[in-house]
Amino acid sequence: MKTICLYFEIHQPIHLKRYRFFDIGTDHYYYDDYENERVITELAETSYKPALQTMLDMIAENGKAFKVAFSISGVSLELIEQYAPEVLDLLQQLATTGCVEFLAEPYSHGLSSLAGTENFVAETKRQAKKIKQLFGQMPKVFRNSSLIYSDEIGATVAEMGFKGAMVEGAKHILGWKSPHYIYSCAQDSRLLLLLRDYKLSDDISLRFNDASWSEYPLMAEKYLGWIAGLPEGENVVGIMMELAALGKYQPLSSHILDFLRALPKLGVQMGVQFATPSEVLAKNRPVSPLEVIYPVSWNDEERDTSSILGNGMQREAFNKLYDENIVGRILASRDRRIQQDWDRLQATDNFRFMTTKNNGIGGNSRGIYDSEYDAFTNYMNILGDFLKRVKDMFSDSVENDELNSLYTQIANMGEELSVKDNEISRLRARLKKLGSPDEETQKEEAPAPAPDAPAKKAEPKAKPAVKKPAAKKAATKK
Repeated sequence: MKTICLYFEIHQPIHLKRYRFFDIGTDHYYYDDYENERVITELAETSYKPALQTMLDMIAENGKAFKVAFSISGVSLELIEQYAPEVLDLLQQLATTGCVEFLAEPYSHGLSSLAGTENFVAETKRQAKKIKQLFGQMPKVFRNSSLIYSDEIGATVAEMGFKGAMVEGAKHILGWKSPHYIYSCAQDSRLLLLLRDYKLSDDISLRFNDASWSEYPLMAEKYLGWIAGLPEGENVVGIMMELAALGKYQPLSSHILDFLRALPKLGVQMGVQFATPSEVLAKNRPVSPLEVIYPVSWNDEERDTSSILGNGMQREAFNKLYDENIVGRILASRDRRIQQDWDRLQATDNFRFMTTKNNGIGGNSRGIYDSEYDAFTNYMNILGDFLKRVKDMFSDSVENDELNSLYTQIANMGEELSVKDNEISRLRARLKKLGSPDEETQKEEAPAPAPDAPAKKAEPKAKPAVKKPAAKKAATKK
């Protein structure tokens, strides 16, 4: 049976403010709060809220016949919690349905997977922990920022204990192979790979409302017909896109949500079902390893990292941001303000604004910037101030080995605290089963009757105070 694995990314950048060279050392706040609030609240009204409410209605109407997955960056969760809590409420309602899976990704939605293992692992674990706190699920499947993947990244993800990872089904890595099968990581077969069908995904996210498209208008029956008509054995179809595609890139007036709502019921009739990533990976065995030597992503037609790291400006910013001396100091620091700024400066959007490629970015898509050079200058000014603050935390005489040792100690302490918290939760749950704490306390504090005292009739509750001396005397005799 053909299976759709439907997944949505939720990520919005933290917009930086205009920051001059002369602000370095004097101004340590880097963000345009007005723009951040405006963008996320507008997006919540035009896209996130109507789309998520539609999915709740679809689950109510179709039950287990509709399933969906979400990947949410930590920085976006911070924005949503601060400016659009009603979106978080809808996501939490979806989490209780049993039809929704939440995935892991780097907290910052950054490029740490291309820079080194330590920070990449640390921020992925932080994001997974936040997902567990907010939605009650510990992620089992990984999805990287901009769907970046390579064999080395896959091996690291497998070491973290994830069962699977989402990968762009780019032609240059697949060759003659089809994206409609499950593959395994070439360096660690424990990690299974679920591929994105970029054509079927972009038909919805990019072309749905394009009147010049040969398939316009796209109807649910036609779309499911393409999937149902795939060759025998090609049973897994990864449909992955940004949630903002529903309402922002494809306006609600295009009836994009009506199209989505029609899919589950028609799917049952046409032999096409929905499943979460974990369900797909559990029911399908990999057909072969998939070798990805150079990083692949879902960006642009090239499906690589050229729009993020393709020019000298981007690479210079990347190298300064992920300098091993800087990363070591940040990982060893417990300064929450430094950590928050680090998360926000890592986001891929900061690098995408610097691209010189003609990929459709222009105007408001660059945020506050007039050009890629403007984006680079502003970012490097902010980064210069940030790096100075990081270096000031530790003496220059502190070696990397000392920083790594300090970070290891802190990480071990954090793990020990986590184990203790789990043990406390387990013991509390056990106490709750045995009886409420108040009842147990009352039993322990109640005076014991004297062993030689004759049985008496029950007396009113006001009189037990008379018995206390006798109980004490009897205990003394013992």
